[in-house]
Amino acid sequence: MNKSELVSEIASKADVTQAEAGACVDAMMDIVASQVSKGGEVNIPGYLKFSRKDTKARMGRNPRTGEAREIPAGTAVKIQAGSKLKAAGKGS
Repeated sequence: MNKSELVSEIASKADVTQAEAGACVDAMMDIVASQVSKGGEVNIPGYLKFSRKDTKARMGRNPRTGEAREIPAGTAVKIQAGSKLKAAGKGS
């Protein structure tokens, strides 16, 4: 499912226009991005948890040349599935 299909489904289930549903999806993703960029987290119990993960600097190797090089410290977004989402993935 892509974004436009998601917006269409939300509009249908919530009995709102696609424009309103699209604005809600955009607002939610903006809030998630803003919170994670500040180091916070967004938790939707049973479904998803978005958080920021700091990565340490480490040594890596170029697979083509075999040359060792340092990979700098950075950040990544961690997304964890909740119990309801995990159960849906099992086909329950």
